[in-house]
Amino acid sequence: MDRVTKSYFENLESNDKNVQYEAYKNILAATEEKVAWSYEVWDELKEGLTHPDHHKRSRSAQFLSNLAISDPEKRMLKDFPSLWEVTKDQKFVTARHSIQSVWRVGLAGYEQKELVFTHLVDRFKNCVEEKNYTLIRYDILQGLRNLYDEGKDEDIKQNALALIETEEESKYQKKYLSLWRN
Repeated sequence: MDRVTKSYFENLESNDKNVQYEAYKNILAATEEKVAWSYEVWDELKEGLTHPDHHKRSRSAQFLSNLAISDPEKRMLKDFPSLWEVTKDQKFVTARHSIQSVWRVGLAGYEQKELVFTHLVDRFKNCVEEKNYTLIRYDILQGLRNLYDEGKDEDIKQNALALIETEEESKYQKKYLSLWRN
């Protein structure tokens, strides 16, 4: 790992929230592309998924989701359940940030895409008892849209549209459909 990237990870521990946020943004930007250093931080990030600090849980989930494309050993297939748990975090903002980024795991390959897709569809169908389930459903559909946009997989689109049809309240159905216009 280069010195600059290493400093970003160190700056996540800064007492200055602005320094932390800059480091966070820089790591997210760096991990949008394949990186060679994914395994230098992988285990630490995996541990961070259960850290007492919800900021660390959220960042760990987002970074691991992004690093899935830099995972030639396919560790994510084994580690995904730990990542998925953060999408159900007791702190809703942490859960939401995690669910908004988990779709990126699907960019790593066919197996990863199927894993993410299956979990997102299942969650959509079964989250109605959760607090803020309409936001969760929106984030799931946005993730499916993002996956679709990356690979133009018609199965993803058709399944997402079928999920939207199951929504009984028309105002939410319209909101969800807005993600799939154009």
